[in-house]
Amino acid sequence: MAAPFEDLDPLLHSQLRLAVMSLLLSVREAEFNFLKEKTGATAGNLSAQISKLKDAGYLTMTKEFNGSYPLTRCAITPEGIKAFEKYVSSLQRYLKPE
Repeated sequence: MAAPFEDLDPLLHSQLRLAVMSLLLSVREAEFNFLKEKTGATAGNLSAQISKLKDAGYLTMTKEFNGSYPLTRCAITPEGIKAFEKYVSSLQRYLKPE
């Protein structure tokens, strides 16, 4: 009997949040502007989605200043890595059911 399909993490099922997590998985830490450039998202939308990932414990966000310019950095957490790996594993089961 085939294994039942698992629910996909709704936080990661969003295209922009999935893109942010994918980027952070490869670089571990990134500046906000890097994420904005790579995803093509607006600053407001990206900020809202990063906040959701931060609230879930999937990433950390630090704010500092570079001269008079604000600098926001995001880093994936161990919990975020686990959630991403579980999401990918669940998705693979959808693509190749037993």
